[in-house]
Amino acid sequence: MTPPARRPGALVLADGEVFEGEIAGAEPPGGVTAGEVVFNTVMCGYQEVLTDPSYAGQIITFTYPHIGNYGVNDADFESRRPFCRGLVVRDLVRTHSNWRAGGGLEEFLVRHGLSCLSGVDTRRLTRHIRSAGTMVGAFGTAAESDLRAAAAAEPGTDGVDLVATVTCERPYLRATTRADGRPPWRVSVVDFGVKTSILRRLADIAHVEVVPATAGAAAILDRSPHGVLLSNGPGDPAAVGGATEVIEGLLGEVPVFGICLGHQLLGATLGGETFKLPFGHHGGNHPVRHLATGAVEITSQNHNFSVADSGIGGVEVTHRNLNDGTTEGLRSLEVPAFGVQHHPEAGPGPSDSDYLFGTFDSWLRDLHGAEPDGAPFAAGADR
Repeated sequence: MTPPARRPGALVLADGEVFEGEIAGAEPPGGVTAGEVVFNTVMCGYQEVLTDPSYAGQIITFTYPHIGNYGVNDADFESRRPFCRGLVVRDLVRTHSNWRAGGGLEEFLVRHGLSCLSGVDTRRLTRHIRSAGTMVGAFGTAAESDLRAAAAAEPGTDGVDLVATVTCERPYLRATTRADGRPPWRVSVVDFGVKTSILRRLADIAHVEVVPATAGAAAILDRSPHGVLLSNGPGDPAAVGGATEVIEGLLGEVPVFGICLGHQLLGATLGGETFKLPFGHHGGNHPVRHLATGAVEITSQNHNFSVADSGIGGVEVTHRNLNDGTTEGLRSLEVPAFGVQHHPEAGPGPSDSDYLFGTFDSWLRDLHGAEPDGAPFAAGADR
C-alpha cells in the first residue's frame, strides 16, 4: 500500500502551543487527529509501543529522533491492531533496512489508518509536556482554528473507561509445555488490554486462558485456575467499571498478580487511592528499587496513573520509582496478591524485572503445596 505524498500539518495543544511538521501515513478523517499527547523515551521497539493497547486514546511522541529505520514485522505486534490515536516524530524514516522487516512503518500506518506528524522538534514538545503536564491536542492538515477547536473538544483519558474499547470479546486459550519439564499451572488472565509479550512470558509456566474484563469472579473461579493475572491496560483505573468488585471476589481464593493497570486496580481494591501523574511514565529506561534487596532495576513503563500507598492497611510496598518516588510494587500481607507498576515482560525494554514471573511461579507452588496435574483449561462452547 503506497503512502500518500506528505503534506504540511501542525499539532495544536490545548494550551495553544503549536508545533509544525508534515503529515505522513494515513490521511486523518476531516484532516484532524485528536487525543491525549504523551512522550515515550524508548530508542527502539516503536512497533511494540504503537500496538500496546495501553495507549488507547493517546497520541504518542517518540523522543528518539529516527523512527521507522528497521521497518515492521508480524512477530512484534502486542495486540491485534494499534489502539493509539496517532504519533508525532522528529523523522519518520522513508527507507527501512532489517532482515526481519516485512514492510515499512509508513505503510503500516496507512494500513491501520494511523496518521503521523513528522518533522517536529520533539525535544521542544517533550520539554513543554514535562513542564506543563500531559494535555490533549489535535494534529492534521486542517486549519489551525479547526485543530484548536478539536483540541478543546477532546475529553482526554480522565474518567473514561478505555478498557471497554480494547478488551477481548470472548475468552481464548493458550496452552504450553514447560521447558523445565514441570507440569504447567492454569492461569486466568483478566484482559484489561493485555500485551502479547505478557501472554508469551506467562505461557512459559502455565496454560493460559484470557478472559474479558467483564468476566465476573465466579465465572473465572468456575474454570479452576491456580492463579489469576490482572493485565496492563489503558486509561484511568477509577473509570474501569466493575473491576474492583471482580478483584475483591478473587482475593483470598487464588493467588493474584497485577501488572501496570492491573497493579493499580489491585491497589485500589486493597484500599489505595489512584491519581494522575503530571506527565506519566512511558519508556524503557526507568530506575526502580526493589526494596527487599536494594537492587535497582531498569524497567519498561507505560502509565499515566499511580497508586498512593499512604494509609493502606495490611499492604507492604515492595518497589519504589527512583525518579519521582511513586509506588512501583505492592504486596498484600493478608492474602496472596502482589502487583508491580512497571512491565516485567518488557516488550520493548530491559529484562531486569523478568524474575517476577518466577516469583509468581514460586507463589503458586508454595500456596498450592503440590505440583499441578498439568491439565490445560477445558475447551468451552464459546472458546
